[in-house]
Amino acid sequence: MDPSKQETNQKKASKTMAKKETQEFQFVVYNTMTQQKEVFKPKTPGKVRMYVCGVTAYDFSHLGHARAAVSFDVLYRYLKHLGYEVTYVRNFTDVDDKIIRRANETGEDPISLSDRYCKEYNIDMSDLQCLSPTHEPRVSDHMEQIKDMITQIINKDFGYVVDGDVFFAVDKFPNYGKLSGQKLENNRAGERVAVDSRKRNPSDFALWKAAKPGEPSWDSPWGPGRPGWHIECSAMSAHYLSFKFDIHGGGLDLIFPHHENEIAQSCAACEESDVSYWMHNGHVTNNNEKMSKSLGNFFTIRQITERYHPLALRYFLINAHYRSPLNYSVVQLEGASDAVFYIYQTLKDCQDALLQLQEEMPNDGKPARISPDAKECISKLRNEFQVKMSDDLSTSLILTGAFLEALKLVNNLLTMLKKQQKRQRLLVIQSLKEVEKEVTKILDVLGLQLPCSYNEALLQLKEKALTRAGLVEDDVIRLINERAEVRRNKDFLKSDQMRAHLQAKGIALMDVGTETFWRPCVPVQQESGIVPSEGQKVPPKPETAEECRS
Repeated sequence: MDPSKQETNQKKASKTMAKKETQEFQFVVYNTMTQQKEVFKPKTPGKVRMYVCGVTAYDFSHLGHARAAVSFDVLYRYLKHLGYEVTYVRNFTDVDDKIIRRANETGEDPISLSDRYCKEYNIDMSDLQCLSPTHEPRVSDHMEQIKDMITQIINKDFGYVVDGDVFFAVDKFPNYGKLSGQKLENNRAGERVAVDSRKRNPSDFALWKAAKPGEPSWDSPWGPGRPGWHIECSAMSAHYLSFKFDIHGGGLDLIFPHHENEIAQSCAACEESDVSYWMHNGHVTNNNEKMSKSLGNFFTIRQITERYHPLALRYFLINAHYRSPLNYSVVQLEGASDAVFYIYQTLKDCQDALLQLQEEMPNDGKPARISPDAKECISKLRNEFQVKMSDDLSTSLILTGAFLEALKLVNNLLTMLKKQQKRQRLLVIQSLKEVEKEVTKILDVLGLQLPCSYNEALLQLKEKALTRAGLVEDDVIRLINERAEVRRNKDFLKSDQMRAHLQAKGIALMDVGTETFWRPCVPVQQESGIVPSEGQKVPPKPETAEECRS
């Protein structure tokens, strides 16, 4: 068969399977608007339109931004896995008071400064393996759409002009507060702007701001100026997705006033405006206080990925339910790093074994014959994945249970391979291949499947561990050699002390026969007293791939 046709048929079969799975496991999401879980049904069968509020680009992005991006990337990946055609829009705010202030401090052009940080953000997203959205619109490129929507709002008597500023009259919109349940007096004049005595109601918020000296501005029917914060998302979501779309997402802090104001604006501009599901991810906290730039208690993504592999950070972020608060913790990051090392080491060992035994694999197109244990493992893995993911993306429950059992089975099968003669190995080889295939499918949907080889990732993880330990590999090799001499002299107490010294720094020594190898581990002094944040799982300390097969 023509390879291109074969690939097309495989894609069709995959989509058919996805549709069957969708029918079998109804995808349920928590809707902030109704404050309950609801079965997900897109407005157009087979297609999903999704808008997620992005970052205000004036600095390097922090852990809270990473959580929002990863949470909705998992949603994006899962929807695609279910066979949907997804249009995903995530904006950049590149016109804002904070950007202007930072630009004035640095002497840069505000749009140029924001452009630089938009690019830095995308580098971070690539490191975290977040798929690129379908569209990434910027405010500065959509002034016409913004001005058109403001004009519609004014024409329908929901907006008014004062000295070149345009405000939204919240009293004109009786459903204001339906998303958050907040009262008008809690609007704090739009959060990002000071109270203005010219407003008809203190809760009225800015749609357009008259130009000030030294600030970027655009011509408009109301005079030169720039948009208020909230109008950009209403205008850009309508431009790319229409006034009716399926999912609007963002951080919990955006529910009020930002998303509340978006609803008011969009409905004022178009009575038929409708978003089916409002989804919000929980805060990242530091000592149980929300992590944010304004509070100065944040860590940038770069600060963390200098010391931890980006996919260890991604694992950490999805190891709690996306709606739960997530407390920043070095202990949890160490556990996440240890967990991904175990996953990739197991899969590398599996891949190496299958590569060596490639000649023994049948290529007759017949279904693979696998062991009963492998069949049961794959069935449990598929079922658990679909049950948990279809229940409002319960990622924290997927990386344990059947998933860890599958990795353990891979290690057990690798041990069996070493003990069997050639004529007995076929069942084990095919079982290994099928279990590995199922594990990598799950990793792909979770965004944990590697863009490089397993060997490269393991080397990167080891390099990060050395950085955290304040060592280079030559230091570890020297200590291993010194310890080997100590062991030859039968000074086992000192040998154990040397091992413990390295283990306290996050370096585990493994004696295999006459050789000693090292791998990263959770520093021993951090293993006790762990109190995970609500909804977060502490990864069980996995056996190393070597220990599983010893």
